[in-house]
Amino acid sequence: MQQVAGIAHQAGAAIMEVYRSGDTGQTSKADSSPLTLADLAAHRVIVEALARLTPAIPVLSEEAADIPYAERTGWTRFWLVDPLDGTKEFIKRNGEFTVNIALIENGEPVLGVVYAPVLDVCYYGARGSGAFVQRGNAAAQPIVVKPHAAGAPIKVVASRSHSDARTEALLQQLGDHQCISMGSSLKLCLVAEGAAHFYPRLGPTMEWDTAAAHAVVNAAGGMVCNIAGEELRYNKADLHNPEFLVLPAKDEALLSALNISPSATLIAH
Repeated sequence: MQQVAGIAHQAGAAIMEVYRSGDTGQTSKADSSPLTLADLAAHRVIVEALARLTPAIPVLSEEAADIPYAERTGWTRFWLVDPLDGTKEFIKRNGEFTVNIALIENGEPVLGVVYAPVLDVCYYGARGSGAFVQRGNAAAQPIVVKPHAAGAPIKVVASRSHSDARTEALLQQLGDHQCISMGSSLKLCLVAEGAAHFYPRLGPTMEWDTAAAHAVVNAAGGMVCNIAGEELRYNKADLHNPEFLVLPAKDEALLSALNISPSATLIAH
């Protein structure tokens, strides 16, 4: 984890060079999503560093995602990378963007690092090793999810750039709740550290958007599942995620409110 966190910090430094310059070199991809010089700089740093660290493990990055499924299907382990998650937040200059690096084994995220360079906050976690947050130069602190207390409002983290009527209807279904706005994969990390109880995402996302933070959430005792309660899987033929929910794995009251049976989940918490 420490070596991968170091790589994320290096990528963050490359992003900050572009961020401070004021010239993002913004263009658009084929799907009309934004692309900046910072995305490409971080991609180069991460891919080169991972090749040195683990030359036998392939890398799938958002900025080099055109690897045929016929090739990917043979991967039992691979790095899944979003060099700059929250490009819209980067362009808005609100600081809520991250570097995401995950290790996937047999379709499951087993290690993840999420680094927010402007905030200088790094979340990381791995299966069997727990989850942690490090702020600046302070010592890393362990983090765990926190199920909401009975009778207390549910703290819901919501996207700063995405909202829709279905999400609003779901939140009304929960009853008393408070909303916290946040960008990028930091939303999942807020659940991992217990600052929020629930994050629903009913809009489109890609596998690299969630994998690193998913590993952190799992290591902190949480779950990232589809609306049927099944854990998200990675390296699918179609790299889009289904709609998903993030919450503490043992929050039975919240699971019940969402009509998810704890026995339906595919994780062993």
